[in-house]
Amino acid sequence: MRRLFFILIVVSGCSPKVQPPDPESLKPSWLKTTPFRDGYYTGIGHSVKDGTNNYIQSAKKSALDDLVSQIKVNVSSTSVLRQLEIDKKLTEQYEQIIQTTAVDEIEEFELVDAWEDSDNYWVYYSLSIARYRQIKEEQKRNATILATDYFEKARAAEKNGGRVQAVSFYFQAFRSVEKYLGDAIRVTIEDREVLLINEIYASIQNILNKISIRPEPSEITLNRRVNQTDQTVLAIASYKDLQSPVPSLPLIAGFEKGAGDIFPNYLTNAAGDAEILITKIGSKELDQTVRIALDIDAISGAGNSPIYTLIAKTLNIPRAQVVLRVQRPIVFLTSEERSLGYNKSDYQLSNKLRNFLANNGFEFTSDKGRADLWFDVKSDSEKGSVSGSIYITYLTSVIKVFAIKEGTEIYATTLDRVKGYGLDYDKSSVDAYNKAVETLQNERMNELLSTVLQ
Repeated sequence: MRRLFFILIVVSGCSPKVQPPDPESLKPSWLKTTPFRDGYYTGIGHSVKDGTNNYIQSAKKSALDDLVSQIKVNVSSTSVLRQLEIDKKLTEQYEQIIQTTAVDEIEEFELVDAWEDSDNYWVYYSLSIARYRQIKEEQKRNATILATDYFEKARAAEKNGGRVQAVSFYFQAFRSVEKYLGDAIRVTIEDREVLLINEIYASIQNILNKISIRPEPSEITLNRRVNQTDQTVLAIASYKDLQSPVPSLPLIAGFEKGAGDIFPNYLTNAAGDAEILITKIGSKELDQTVRIALDIDAISGAGNSPIYTLIAKTLNIPRAQVVLRVQRPIVFLTSEERSLGYNKSDYQLSNKLRNFLANNGFEFTSDKGRADLWFDVKSDSEKGSVSGSIYITYLTSVIKVFAIKEGTEIYATTLDRVKGYGLDYDKSSVDAYNKAVETLQNERMNELLSTVLQ
């Protein structure tokens, strides 16, 4: 019995140890080498299991991105893209947009396999090339039918004098086939074979070329305080060939040079007019420019499409400019700054105010009759308590602004009991003034500027 026990011990001691399998050997073949399936696009996706994401969805998106990268976008030599581009940038941008959006639109892909370990997840998808092309051809055929219908409606509207409505229909036709701008889609319109997308684009541009936008006046002089001028700008839209107004035309206005607040969106009335409202001049520049243009996004209804945005930049849009000759507001400044009841030798608050206004495009005059605005500064400090060796003062300052022509007070602010500290009352008063200047600079100046420029 002892002999048998000894033999068992010896045998067990000589048995080889079982080695755990190599993790790499457990991986499927499609992770070791790029898979190839004849007649299929394939995509491998990966995601880390870090507990912060939906790793299955993340791997799926990664796989579809990989799959879509194999689908090439072909741009025909007769497509509208080739006609428009000066260099290759337009085509490259279009191809990038199509590639980016393809993942969200891809259909009938299939899961081939998935594999995971404790930290990672991989997935393998494929897509039949033949089925993909069949789906795309069917989608393009349906899009072409829809676009042709909109195109014919646009032609009918144009013949009946509804040019603005026609442009809207043309854009709906464009939107129907925008994913196929690289293709040469041929259709028969009025017994004539045409390249549909090229014809849509040309028809839009043809109508836009007939529209004129004229500002009246084309140059105006106004004060930075816009409400001091009674001048207005009228945008007049007309058809060049018909010499007739363009009613219900959406316009958009904005600063091309300079800055300020301007109401952006307009619609011309029956006479083709729209009154442009400039409510604030925000730039110090003396020469500024306002641009008035056809609001192509409003007329097209396709502003959210990246392909539309790309092509819209190539259109020649009717537009006009208004030159603004901006006059600086003229300021009359008075000041009475005291310290402990006595006149100060240096006027800190009014000097800070003067510098701020000068840096923001205001001019100064000693003749109140020439001024647009009167700024009046009054301030004084008073003695407070003494705590040990520290003296305390309180400063109160009142700043008022008057519109001289109207004879009205348009702004007032008070720096109330600003506390200063020092080893005597004079030093304490200086500290209070320094703090008041800082408060004026950081908390009141922008509010003041905004108010007086209304």
